[in-house]
This record gives sequence, C-alpha cells and structure tokens, in this order.
Amino acid sequence: MDPLNRMATELVDEAIDFADELAIAVQQLDSEATVLDFGVHVPGGIEAGLMLAEIQTAGLATLDTTLRDIEQTPRTHVELTTDYPGLALLGSQKAGWELSIDDFEGLGSGPARALVAEEEEFARLGYQDDFEFAVLALESERLPEEGVVSEVADRAGVPESGVFLPTYATASLTGSVTAAARAAELAVFRLSELGYDPLDVLSASASAPVAPVADGEATAMARTTDALAYGGQVHLVVSEPSDRFDEVVSTAAESYGEPFEAIFESVDWTFEELPTELFAPAQLTVDIVGGDTHVYGERHGDLLAESFGL
Repeated sequence: MDPLNRMATELVDEAIDFADELAIAVQQLDSEATVLDFGVHVPGGIEAGLMLAEIQTAGLATLDTTLRDIEQTPRTHVELTTDYPGLALLGSQKAGWELSIDDFEGLGSGPARALVAEEEEFARLGYQDDFEFAVLALESERLPEEGVVSEVADRAGVPESGVFLPTYATASLTGSVTAAARAAELAVFRLSELGYDPLDVLSASASAPVAPVADGEATAMARTTDALAYGGQVHLVVSEPSDRFDEVVSTAAESYGEPFEAIFESVDWTFEELPTELFAPAQLTVDIVGGDTHVYGERHGDLLAESFGL
C-alpha cells in the first residue's frame, strides 16, 4: 500500500483542481506550504465536507450522503465505509494532534499524525508513515500561518513546502459533515481503548446525521457530538469476540441522556473532566466472522430534535 500521506496528497491535489466547484479557497504561504480554507472564511459545503473526510481518512474510506428522518423531518446523513478501519480511522482520521501556537488554537487530524506516530494507536497498529509531504486537517476558527507550518514540518520531518493544511471551523457546513463522518472512528477507538486489537476489526460502516450549523464554535461542538452520541450507527465486522462490545456505545456512560450543550456546561466546557465513554456512537452492530451477531444501544430522535431545534 502507498504511504497514507501520498494518498491524501493526491486527494488534496484533486481538491485544489476543483476548488471552485467545492467552493473552497486555496492559499500558498511564503514558505510554499498550502492552506486550504474548507470552512473558515468560506461557508463550506456538503461536497467539501465529503472531500475533506476522504482526505482525513487518506482515501481509505468511501463516503456518501443519504436522507433519513429524525422525528419526521428529513435530515442529511453521512455514510462511511472502510475495509481498512485501523489505518483509515485511527491512523489517519482521528483528531489526535493539538496545536497551540501564538494566537492559533486547533485540533489536527489526518495522515500527518502517522509521520510522527507518537500516539498509542500507532504502536497498536504497528505503523509509521514515511513520505516527503504531510497532510494535516485543522479544526479551527482561524486559518494557520507560518508558525503552524513550521511546527508541523518540524514534527513530521518534512520540508515546509511539503505541508498541506486543509482547515475548517466546527461551526461550518464542512464541520458538521466531517463530524458526522466520525461515528465509525469513535467506535473503533473506543474498542481499542478497551483493549481490543484494532487489527481484528476487518471492516466498518457507519451513518450519522449532519447537525445544523451553529452560530458559534461551542454550540457547534455540542450539536455535532449529539449527532454522533444520539444518532450515530456503526456496523463492524470483526475476527475475534469480546465481552466488552457493550461498552462501545454512548449509552454505557452515566451522563448519557441529555443534549451535550448541557453536559458541557456542567463541567464548564472542560472536556477532560468528562468520561471518555460519552464520546461514542448511539448504536453498534458487531458481526463476528464465523460467530454471533451482537447489537447494542439505540438512536434517540427526541434528543437530536431538541439539540437541532426541530
């Protein structure tokens, strides 16, 4: 298989070629690094969100949209399928790189993380990427500048001219779409944290609703989390059984049962104080190859309707 960053760079090139059609903006900095505005100074979009989610998964996932009802109202849902769940979801899509440089605050996802490979997921996967370009998608209210480029280039071991930074705000249509694409990632990450070998997950498919775009980052964070915790559905095919599959869904958390804006406010938006099991999909089906099928959790349309203002 090609390096993850090679596959992601090819998708970034495609996004640049179709920037007008995607309604994104492309900027080359003095360092020759490339910043792509997917939803900071531009509104973002469904197609832009799907393209960015494909970049975040290094081209190892197939993404599409469908319409499904939430409390008798049609809502766009994002569907994702991958036969490389370890690499696509944990090795690439997971938002595991925090950046705080000068006035810039952002959370990075994408295959550039695999060039650094310091997170525990990469030891579990037995993988480190090797390529001269780095693709890091940034969730931030601001577009990155040269200080961010220098940090990414230094940690990833690439020249600054080889850094590509697609960037979007949580409170954008792109932000809502890419968040909805994370249901499978949350399930596989939670399994991995529970001690299950992510390489034993053979395929992952998922669906989650696209949250309405909020008027600020805090509300957007809450709504997009609601979309996953109360509306995300995941189907995994695995090779080995486990007695902890029931702990993967959001219903396993004691704080489960109210919109996340209230949950976040209860801890003064200090996410570290919340149990990690809250950040999980609503429902999970697990097929064990040659064995049983298990179903856990359920969707809660009433909580989604309250969060989305339906």
